[in-house]
Amino acid sequence: MMTQVVVPVRYPLSGHSRSTLAEAIDIAATEDAALTVLHVNLYQGGTNVTRRELKAAVEREFGRLSNARYTVRKGFLVEKTILEEIAAEEADIVVIGKKQVSRWRRMVRRLVDDPDVEDYLQNELDCDVITVDG
Repeated sequence: MMTQVVVPVRYPLSGHSRSTLAEAIDIAATEDAALTVLHVNLYQGGTNVTRRELKAAVEREFGRLSNARYTVRKGFLVEKTILEEIAAEEADIVVIGKKQVSRWRRMVRRLVDDPDVEDYLQNELDCDVITVDG
């Protein structure tokens, strides 16, 4: 079973998303893992990024990634949609920006009593969380 790395990103790619993505690409290469680049279109947000646009934006920055798939999901809450995708993908490693951690904490607190995101993800979803400084 191949190791699965999931990296949520914004579109257009922000500086933070680029740093997070660069780290995820390195980890996937080191682990010989499959990489899922995930973007969430908000139902209430109006802009709808396609898989093709997401892929083109990533490949402009990093070149073609042979081990990557690009996933676009729709949701009301970005973090909740990401968590659902992490569970669905049975991710082994999730790479998120340090800036995102506090938002995740607030959201996880709404879902569970334990405010420690890393613990929650490790225990509930059985994956490692790697946070990246922007």
